[in-house]
Order: sequence, then C-alpha cells, then structure tokens
Amino acid sequence: MASTMPKKAIILAGGKGTRLHPITLEIPKPLLTVKKQPIINYLLDIFKKYGIREVKIIIKEADKEDFFWWRKRYETRFDLRSITFEVEKEPMGTLGYVYHHLRDWIGNEPFFMSNADELKEVDLAGMHDFHVENSGLATLALMKVDNPSDYGVAIMQNERITEFLEKPENPPSSFISGGLYLISPESFSRVATSGNSKFLMIEKDLFPKLAQAKLLLGYKHDGRFFDCGTFERLEKAIKFFSS
Repeated sequence: MASTMPKKAIILAGGKGTRLHPITLEIPKPLLTVKKQPIINYLLDIFKKYGIREVKIIIKEADKEDFFWWRKRYETRFDLRSITFEVEKEPMGTLGYVYHHLRDWIGNEPFFMSNADELKEVDLAGMHDFHVENSGLATLALMKVDNPSDYGVAIMQNERITEFLEKPENPPSSFISGGLYLISPESFSRVATSGNSKFLMIEKDLFPKLAQAKLLLGYKHDGRFFDCGTFERLEKAIKFFSS
C-alpha cells in the first residue's frame, strides 16, 4: 500500500448557482457563509488537516474580484501561497479545464477534486487507503443522506460503482455522491472527448467509462453532509451549525 497521501487538490468553484438567484448574482455560492464562515473555508480546513499542500481553485471571470477579496480576508487562516486561482474564460464543465489545462500541474500522483458548495466531513486518509487497496482509477466519497431520491444514488457491486440512478422513486440505498473525488491521472486516457469542444463533464465523460471498466470505486462515509445548492438546503445547514 502506498503510504504517501496526495498533496494536491482542485476545487470547482466556477458554477453559476442559479438555484440561489438572486443572491448568487451578487456573491459566488462558495463564498456564502454558514456560521459566519464562507462555505469554501470548511473544505480548505479539511484539506489542511490532511496535509494537502497545493490547491487550485477554478473560478469564472466574473467572480475574480470576490475571490480576491476572500483571499485578502483569510490570508492569515490559510497558507495562501499554496492556493492559486485558475480563471475559466468560458464554461468548460466539471472536467474541461482540469483536462485541458491542469494535467501537467497534476503530474503522476493521485489528486483530490471537490465541488465548492457543500459542507462535508470525510476521512481523506481512509479514502486514500481505500483507493489504493482496491486499485481503482477514481474513488467517489459516498455520503449517507435521509433524502436520497433528491440526488443521484450509487449502485454498487462490492466496492465498485456500476452506475448512478438519477433521483429514483425507490432508492436502492441512501448513499449519494458527495462531490469529492480522488482521481489517478491514468484515468485521463479514458476521457470521452468530442471533436474540438473543450467542454467536459466528469459525470458523463469519465465516470461512466471507469464504471464500465470496473475502475470506479465508492468510499462510503457517514460523516456530516450538507448540499447548500438551494435555499432550503442552505437554511438547513445554517440552522444545524448555529444550534
């Protein structure tokens, strides 16, 4: 078993946050606060705890000033020398920018990748050990929720994910994707590119290929998880952390 934890992570923070309009027309969703802290801070705290030394945050052009303000505000909390912004000039999906611009930076070692608009507690060391022990090319953190029919539910065969059922009426399990992945760079050779388009979605252009080859793993974790993508869910997170 490899003993070295990944040292690099990528945060996807370039979404539009349309379900939280008009608030997210003024401030990016990852910078909305829960218990007076931007949502993205909670994720960076986890990365810091597990020794992640280099973080790339992918943002869109319109949000640059907001994130530069955030950097100035929290420069004493995080080692921001190791945190850099990657500005997406045009929408490239959840994988496009990573695939076309960050592969050299990633190098040959596995890396973490996460959405920026969820609050989650995950044992990254345990997730890494699981990834290595089961010889996958990508491992998804699967979070247990009370309302799985609102999400994509993972169908498992032992440790491997065979498919996701999108918002099933009768969910076969309570585990959904927590928006946190551990990816081996070898998986890039399996990306389903299409013509000259640089737009790629990891959920459509990579994970199904890995699942078909039995190389997509699901790491079940029952830590706290809050999807802050709607007003109702954001309110639930705020109430929980304020209680």
